[in-house]
Amino acid sequence: MRKKLINKVCNNRFAGYAHSALLLMAISTEQIKALREKTGVSVMQVKHALEEAGGDEDMAIAILREKSVAIAAKKADRTLGAGKVSAYIHGDGTVGALVELASETDFVANNEEFGLLARDIAMHITAMSPETKEELLEQPFIKDERVTIGTLIEQAVQKFGERIEVANFARFSTRA
Repeated sequence: MRKKLINKVCNNRFAGYAHSALLLMAISTEQIKALREKTGVSVMQVKHALEEAGGDEDMAIAILREKSVAIAAKKADRTLGAGKVSAYIHGDGTVGALVELASETDFVANNEEFGLLARDIAMHITAMSPETKEELLEQPFIKDERVTIGTLIEQAVQKFGERIEVANFARFSTRA
């Protein structure tokens, strides 16, 4: 009786491993690489999301978005001690914006991608003229209207592993 039970448990375990191996085999390195390049999220997070989504890239992106919200919420009470000030001036020189994007450490603040995020947010502020931080965070991002500025920041929190926040911003214009 005990031997049958052990065999049954072992067979179920192997069946589980076989199922996992089948999923792993279905997720190619190319899929992981492509989704990583799209999202900037770590390889392991991308791999897990693709496995959970059964290889469906759109579903994996949705899973990663859900996880970015949860990760951002966990880091919400961390202290911000670093950051970057970035500017964007429109081509004709008549309108521009400054943004202070805060992070926890200089390591993240000095990251090139963090700097690009700050510049993109400054460009967005220049184009969309938000009046408050809350309004800014709710606006659809000008480069990808499927995500808001708030979602963009949540994705950055997931990517960098630190709390990130728009600390301050100002828009300037010579036009009345």
